Amino acid sequence: MIEAHELTKRYGDTAAVHSLSFKIAPGTVTGFLGPNGAGKSTTMRMIMGLDRPTSGTVTVNGKPYRQHRSPLREVGALLEASAVHPGRSARSHLRTMAATHNIKASRVSEVIEMTGLAGVATKRVGGFSLGMGQRLGIAAALLGDPRTLILDEPVNGLDPEGVQWVRQLVRALAAEGRTVFLSSHLMSEMSQTADQLLVIGRGRIIAAGPVQQVIDSVTGGAVRVRSPRTGDLAAALAANGATVTSPEAGMLVPPVRLPGRAAGHRHPDVGARPARAPVPPAWRATSVHRHRRKRPGAPDVDAAARARPTPRPASQTGDGSR
Repeated sequence: MIEAHELTKRYGDTAAVHSLSFKIAPGTVTGFLGPNGAGKSTTMRMIMGLDRPTSGTVTVNGKPYRQHRSPLREVGALLEASAVHPGRSARSHLRTMAATHNIKASRVSEVIEMTGLAGVATKRVGGFSLGMGQRLGIAAALLGDPRTLILDEPVNGLDPEGVQWVRQLVRALAAEGRTVFLSSHLMSEMSQTADQLLVIGRGRIIAAGPVQQVIDSVTGGAVRVRSPRTGDLAAALAANGATVTSPEAGMLVPPVRLPGRAAGHRHPDVGARPARAPVPPAWRATSVHRHRRKRPGAPDVDAAARARPTPRPASQTGDGSR
């Protein structure tokens, strides 16, 4: 189990992660969804004790990671697949890791077979493809047969067969009662892999719950509209039975489909519409400068999660003190 309480990480005046509180339960696959720069990797690094939180706490299986006497047997992680000496072979790399925890050589052979690396186990890692590097990272995460797995973008660089293999692997591990926490920036991947979902944007959790529940919460859809005559447009929409919100000056958020209208009819600010569906004159007289449809089946990442990546100062690493 992974538990975080008010977890925060700042780099100077920039908050990479802000007041995250969550619990990742065993027996399920929990997805961590967000665009690049949203705070996913920073959060995972704090869980693994690689970055020190500015404030807040996070524990794995009841303790901070650094307090575990045999961490490889408690937590397996894939954070940076390329963090391997390029001159070593895959088997040599895994044997070195195993030696630090008195893990038998037979376990090394087992994870090599499990991850499909048998044919390249004696080759230097420096010559591996991105996909093979990911498989080696997953093998290292599995080496200690841990109760908890943390995987940062595990399908990155894998071919379709490899992606399917990862999906089956994490589901099987969760079915054994393990805690599985994996990140992605693709909603389509999370919907096929995860049971639970945390959606992060600009370092904050913006949605959480079962995957289908998160999807269902946004399947109604809406359109963001900017116009110099929002008052007139809002009145015209309300006259046709629509509920309109205004999150900021000059912007309206009406539903994609008005009450009582056929499913094939779209608002004039969204695009084409059937010729037989009349458009009220008040709509035609209103100037629309910009519109953007919120896609059904995905959280509103346009408003929160699709943020510009948070720059990490080059001078700061680890706990930010260097």
